[in-house]
Amino acid sequence: MLLKARTESDELLAMRYLNPRMELTDKAKFRYSNLEKGYEGEVSFDLLTKNLQEERYILNDLLLEVNNSTFQIDSLIISKGVIHLLDVKNFEGDCYFQSDKFFSVNSGREYANPVTQLNKCTTHFRQLLQNHKMNYLVESSVIFINPEFTLYQAPMNLPIVLPTQVNRFIRNLNNTPSTLNDGHKNLAQKLLSLHQTKNRFAVLPEYEYEQLQKGIFCLKCKSLSVAVNGRKCVCCWKCGHKEDIEAAVLRSVKEFKLLFPDRKLTTNAIYEWCHAVLGKKTICRVLKKNYTTHGNTSDTYYK
Repeated sequence: MLLKARTESDELLAMRYLNPRMELTDKAKFRYSNLEKGYEGEVSFDLLTKNLQEERYILNDLLLEVNNSTFQIDSLIISKGVIHLLDVKNFEGDCYFQSDKFFSVNSGREYANPVTQLNKCTTHFRQLLQNHKMNYLVESSVIFINPEFTLYQAPMNLPIVLPTQVNRFIRNLNNTPSTLNDGHKNLAQKLLSLHQTKNRFAVLPEYEYEQLQKGIFCLKCKSLSVAVNGRKCVCCWKCGHKEDIEAAVLRSVKEFKLLFPDRKLTTNAIYEWCHAVLGKKTICRVLKKNYTTHGNTSDTYYK
């Protein structure tokens, strides 16, 4: 049973919104690419776990804190006899282990050792269970989900699941009987209540409202060359992607509020943010339909 679905983090969404509107530094581009790849890999793994049989609780993308340390769990599967703590990696290409270090075969670049990261996360999670007087067996694994990934020289005793082993890992879970009780339910509810909605360690590039390009960017090609044609917003670039006007307005509002949470949501604000692609009457209609109106006629804003 899926108790917590996965959604894009605010950091990933913000980077998606900023990317078409400003020139990101090479460091920010690298960070953004890693966030997108990571999320893509996690979603691929979710497609496999959603068909698990027997009684199991699945909690995705947990952000927890213990003893002033924040840690993230990509996927947590609560079964009768064991809790599976899983760190999903979407690495591609060829890598190898050497002296407990993790390297790229082609570039020789050293990466953070995913097993070391996993062990640290597992220690934090066990401490959290102990603090709440919960005694459960925890088994941790790094899941390498990308079929284009190869790992050389990895010791056989490492807690890793290689791409060729992922389907077998899911089958083994399916073949293991699991019946949950109130203790498992209480554990899941406790973890959901402890989940942190804001990651204070998220890193965004510096940006100002004035420096960002305004307009509605195309969902498909990310171009800002979007115009209104009838009841649709149509990309004027090569792809010609079409989007309902109301959906485009709501998407623009979501961007605006995430990037500038302290600014009031008004018709004029969204009109300017969309670079006058849409008329004020259209924007006002969508806002009134989907948000609560506050203030008087001269300074109406929405929540």
